[in-house]
Amino acid sequence: MQDNDEALHQVFTTTRGSQGPRYVSQLTRESFALILAGGRGSRLKQLTDWRSKPAVPFAGKFRIIDFTLSNCVNSGVRRIGVATQYKSQSLIHHLQRGWSFLDGRLNEFIDLLPAQQQMGEDWYKGTADAVFQNLDMLRRNHPKYVLILSGDHVYKMDYGRLLAFHVAEQADLTVACIEVPREEASDFGIISVGEDWRVTRFTEKPKDPEPVPGKPDRALVSMGVYVFNAGFLFEQVIRDRDDPHSSHDFGKDVLPHIVERYRVFAHDFSESCIGCAEGRPYWRDVGTLDAYWEANMDIIRVTPELNLYDESWPIWTYQEQLPPAKFIFDDADRRGMAVDSMVSGNCIISGATVRRSVLFSGVRVEERSVVEDSVILPKVRIGKNTVIRRTIIDKRCRIPDGMQIGVNREEDARRFHITEKGITLVTPEMLGQQVHRLR
Repeated sequence: MQDNDEALHQVFTTTRGSQGPRYVSQLTRESFALILAGGRGSRLKQLTDWRSKPAVPFAGKFRIIDFTLSNCVNSGVRRIGVATQYKSQSLIHHLQRGWSFLDGRLNEFIDLLPAQQQMGEDWYKGTADAVFQNLDMLRRNHPKYVLILSGDHVYKMDYGRLLAFHVAEQADLTVACIEVPREEASDFGIISVGEDWRVTRFTEKPKDPEPVPGKPDRALVSMGVYVFNAGFLFEQVIRDRDDPHSSHDFGKDVLPHIVERYRVFAHDFSESCIGCAEGRPYWRDVGTLDAYWEANMDIIRVTPELNLYDESWPIWTYQEQLPPAKFIFDDADRRGMAVDSMVSGNCIISGATVRRSVLFSGVRVEERSVVEDSVILPKVRIGKNTVIRRTIIDKRCRIPDGMQIGVNREEDARRFHITEKGITLVTPEMLGQQVHRLR
């Protein structure tokens, strides 16, 4: 990459913490973050029947969107819009309760931007159209730079460093990228770059991804994190809206058009990630049940790649007022214990054993039950003498006494959803329990 130390010095002051320099500047204050949080997340199957993907619980106490929002707040980008659409009530409820601490008197805010058919009778038809339909709001805030962010990825990133790179390269658009093995890259947008990291081509989900220069087994994947010069963004989404052949999506339509005509650069995520374990940048698209389960299992490793205990870069969320977790009984055949697990507030492990699992708040596990390698969402009740293995249990499920899940695949397949990798998903509806009442 080009040497941009002089440019950084001109536009940034830095402070140093345990994770290295953090950039605090006029640029972050002149930026606006638009988070696209309207996705259904259909690959998460019944887990998103009643909530959007950004609202899905993650890592014991958070929602997926909390990571993108925390990156904004910690980076100093505190003018934020969240564009919602699909089954957004759970997400809106979470944002209103947990993200109302920004001070409007200091021009810090999070605005909810539901699809309102402001430009005709259409809802958001694509990611670029979601921006187009909020142009009036963006213009009223007079940003110099606009961050376009996805609300359904898990990562920790200093957007100040990304903005610094964008300015130093005099880019019209900067795309944040991460290297992944080529055999895993076909599900993503692939960025092709020259030696100076200027983007030469953008290809959406190719069968044979182009390798990184000098690394034949690696490919550069778009993270869905973009920095635009504000005026340039406005011009491009208006142009895209007027194109009758466009699907109005950034990856499919806008980026390929821009790359051929303007200054577009790729930013290496390793230069702006926070708390990278052993220098490995952590970014996860938890868009499938298998990926969601694996990412939660990552959290409970002895040394997880994603560090949730970093006080210099906290992940903010809604903090319920709950009592601590409790573990009761110490008999040989009913000992309340959890090993290699995360157990949230208001959980009671009553003479049961929990191993390598994530328990969200308000979970009850009754005596002589075993829970292993599982993700248990809030307010689940697990009865006596049950066995739960390699399972995701949705919020408010009631597991009857003596039930076994994740033990007999054929039996589970009759009632539940089983993934390609053998993870079982259980929802209240699958158990015949009417948690959501429509009439």
